[in-house]
Amino acid sequence: MNALTTRTGSFPIGYRRGGWQWQSDIAQAIEWAKSNGLGALDLAKNPDEIAPVLEAGLRVGSVDLLEWQSLLSPDAAKRADSVAKNSAYIAQCGAQNYFVVMLPEEPKRARPENFAFMVESLNALAPALEQAGGRLVIEGWPGPGAQCCTPESYRATFRECASQSIGVNYDPSHLLRMGIDPIRFLKEFVSRVGHVHGKDTEVLADDLYEYGHEQPATFKADPFCGASSWRYTIPGHGNANWSEIFRILEANAYQGSVCIELEDKNYNGSEEGEKLGILSGAQFLASC
Repeated sequence: MNALTTRTGSFPIGYRRGGWQWQSDIAQAIEWAKSNGLGALDLAKNPDEIAPVLEAGLRVGSVDLLEWQSLLSPDAAKRADSVAKNSAYIAQCGAQNYFVVMLPEEPKRARPENFAFMVESLNALAPALEQAGGRLVIEGWPGPGAQCCTPESYRATFRECASQSIGVNYDPSHLLRMGIDPIRFLKEFVSRVGHVHGKDTEVLADDLYEYGHEQPATFKADPFCGASSWRYTIPGHGNANWSEIFRILEANAYQGSVCIELEDKNYNGSEEGEKLGILSGAQFLASC
């Protein structure tokens, strides 16, 4: 079966390997991807899984960076140790993209302080990335105290970290849930985009009126992978304009893949549903 690619840009389509039992074995995950026309896999923190993926003719979209929160520790010695461990890991992996969310060790500490810790660590890590030909791809999941989520924080990061080895994992779902225009964001930061997640967000208009962004609902339970006024979905079931996203990426010579990250209450929870969710999202992206 020919591997699926996007209609605009011909970007390979794959998926982010999660903790699902049905594809816990890497050989099984590879076989399922190939038999269903998927051309890329995002991996966790096991360098031994990289070679089998490449030998099977698939791309490695990204691998998770070894340590995250310790890079933003207030303890200088701990930050230095984390940089050293991550540098050795990068040299061992030899991957192109290293996925990370900039979560601080102490999320309640003042944001400018955690930002300074992050910048110091990223600048110290950049030489290892440059030597290995790799790139850190930072996802803007707005977790507790997270840095690099908004245009303000990405812009400040790239102002302080000039190395092109520090980049973006573009995921419009997080921008949409925060009320940030994902197209405008992509136009501003496209030169730093090293990887793309195929995940979407449905903004629930009536619930947005009812609950807003800031106050949690008193009586409505949050949906799986969502909150009062939004929920994550597969591509095509949310508000992202994927054809325009791919047009912008193509115009700016993006060379990476697009990997489905399945977080959708309509599909998660069973092997049958998760497989259907990944393949439905992939087929939609192939039409864009």
